[in-house]
Amino acid sequence: MAHRSAPAPRRHGWEQRTTVPLFALGVAFIIAYSVLVLVQDLPPEVRLWLMVILGITWVVFIVDLVVRVSLTPHGDKWHFIGTHPIDVLSALLPVFRAFRVLVLLREVPYLQRKSGAAVRTNIVIYAICYSVLFIYFISLATLSVERDAPGASITSFGEALWWAVVTVATVGYGDAYPVTVPGRLYAVLLMAGGVAIVGTASATIISLINERIGLVRISHEAPVTASGAPSAATPAEEPVGGPIPMADLLADAPDDPLTDRET
Repeated sequence: MAHRSAPAPRRHGWEQRTTVPLFALGVAFIIAYSVLVLVQDLPPEVRLWLMVILGITWVVFIVDLVVRVSLTPHGDKWHFIGTHPIDVLSALLPVFRAFRVLVLLREVPYLQRKSGAAVRTNIVIYAICYSVLFIYFISLATLSVERDAPGASITSFGEALWWAVVTVATVGYGDAYPVTVPGRLYAVLLMAGGVAIVGTASATIISLINERIGLVRISHEAPVTASGAPSAATPAEEPVGGPIPMADLLADAPDDPLTDRET
């Protein structure tokens, strides 16, 4: 039986008021962390200010998580934590804090629709955004711990990005690999994320193909008369025996079969 969450108007009010400030703070974190890792010869005062921004971001995200949990009804606190893994991880690991900038995508009117096309578009947009940010920040985090390690093969951002892409794609050529303990922990996160990314992409493609096949099969059924009884098929209209070729199914399918169908 699915868990039914109790209404939490106070938490929802807090989330509506803090969405934009947290988005801005997430963007500031992305810029500060990128500059701190990629630019090595920063003046000491600039490096200090960037560290302050990162520290403020960490504290604010922790406070935001604590407040949201405290505003959740008692019976739903653990359910809220379990269903918001990005929020929890963003308060613990820097690499996940950048994902908070994606929260405003939920406010786009088209992505709030419940049609099949909107749901599929929602999944694709989130998957692409999360994948890009995930690979980018794993590359930065790995570079920051690997660059000065003895015997390291990941010593530039280009090498880090190449390693992250081939790892998340489950290829893993072996020409670059982490040698430090934190770097290998980031590699484990990257491999787990790669499985999720590939699985999401495969599920979306299979869902689209199944929808098209279902609609084309319906269109190949015998026409129905006004009284509801199937009409007699003429020889030219008689269905062809055997399975319908996949190429014909996809070619005959409409471009966007789910645009007007509401769930």
